[in-house]
Amino acid sequence: MTTLDPTSLMKMLPDTNSLSALLDELPLGVAIMDPHGTLLLVNKAYETLTGVDRERVVGLGCLHALRCDYCMKDCPVMVGWDKMQTRNVDADIINRERRKIPVRLTVSPLINEDGDAGGIVETIAIRGSHTLNETTTGVFGLGDLVGNSPQIKKIFAMVPSIAQTDSSVLITGETGTGKDLLAEEIHNASDRSKGPFIKINCGALPDTLLESELFGHTKGAFTGADHDKPGRFRLAHGGTLFLTEIGDLPLPLQVKLLSFLDDKVVYPLGGTKGFHTDVRIIVATHRDLEDMVRNKQFRQDLLYRLNVIRLHLPPLRERGEDILMLHDHFLKMFQARFGKKVEGFSQNATTILQDYAYPGNVRELRNLIEYAINFCDEKSIRIRHLPGYLLHTPQQTALAEKTGQGESSAPLPLQPLSNPTKKESWEDVQRRMILDALLKTGGRKQKAAEILGWGRSTLWRKMKHFGIE
Repeated sequence: MTTLDPTSLMKMLPDTNSLSALLDELPLGVAIMDPHGTLLLVNKAYETLTGVDRERVVGLGCLHALRCDYCMKDCPVMVGWDKMQTRNVDADIINRERRKIPVRLTVSPLINEDGDAGGIVETIAIRGSHTLNETTTGVFGLGDLVGNSPQIKKIFAMVPSIAQTDSSVLITGETGTGKDLLAEEIHNASDRSKGPFIKINCGALPDTLLESELFGHTKGAFTGADHDKPGRFRLAHGGTLFLTEIGDLPLPLQVKLLSFLDDKVVYPLGGTKGFHTDVRIIVATHRDLEDMVRNKQFRQDLLYRLNVIRLHLPPLRERGEDILMLHDHFLKMFQARFGKKVEGFSQNATTILQDYAYPGNVRELRNLIEYAINFCDEKSIRIRHLPGYLLHTPQQTALAEKTGQGESSAPLPLQPLSNPTKKESWEDVQRRMILDALLKTGGRKQKAAEILGWGRSTLWRKMKHFGIE
């Protein structure tokens, strides 16, 4: 069998960047080591599977990066090569969340001219029912949606079966939770994926214009209608029509939508001829449709027709460890997009991001990370790289100034408060912190302001806001 001359191989891959770019395209983790097991190069999949940073792991021993049970058994990297043969074993690695991940591990020597191991190539592939999207940072992915909380994993598991039907889907959840992304992933996983995915926001257009956009119109139907228009239902033929903010759909159009769901026929505005359209309907809303039905703002019969399959995306504040996972996910995404070598977050920045309530949910978190990476001029994202509004709460202000990253001098150390409940708002926390500070200082406002890291006028204004005498 003909072998490739190593010199020829080096000509094809003249530098490490070329080799790294090649390895990054492989769907399995790859590490290249010296004869002693010191890492020289790892690819993107290896980084994802192990949770390590490729820049930091180079120069370390394989044992410290992989955290594999095989390392302490018969791994030839550790105990020495027997017959210079490739080893294939089933093993388990431990991810950064301390979870056990089953892998297929391959270790192979790179034989030099003397017949010795001049280097080592190691590959890692997920085995069993796991996929590479279920990364070692604990992230389970469905397209651009990532997470590992029980609610999210349940939704991800349901999508493949939901996608194979044409039943109507109702997606609920607060603004920014990813309803649009979930709808598109259902479409992409279905047999309709080659057809169009048409989206329209029911609250973004006036009633008359919205009817024309959805159902189309005929020439002369109204002033300015100088030609026939097909409408979104007909444009989505063979695919999926996604109606976001369905709670804002006017009652007259709710009747027309209900009629379409019954017979799949579209009647354009101003026309008498109907058009049959093969469309799957997915709708989404942040509103409570049941409450709207009780208040006569939404048709009950339409809710029944749309509510065949309901998926609820929980707010980010209820997703636990997903917050840190999304930090890492968006960090890597914007690192690649902006070409910045940002390694991560400082401890203080991480604390602020963990404590924030995220009223804008995942969309807000994504925007925060994008903002921080844009303004980060160091290896780590620090408090001063975060948007200013995150520092408006007492805890964040005190932390920023205590670490010298705020705008004023460092305040006196702030004692920890009693454990707040999960339902407690930041306003409740602020009021309680003010009362604690005043209690500690015997009512002396100047001293209390120093403890909180505020100016005296800020404390006075907040006391007035909370009705504190």
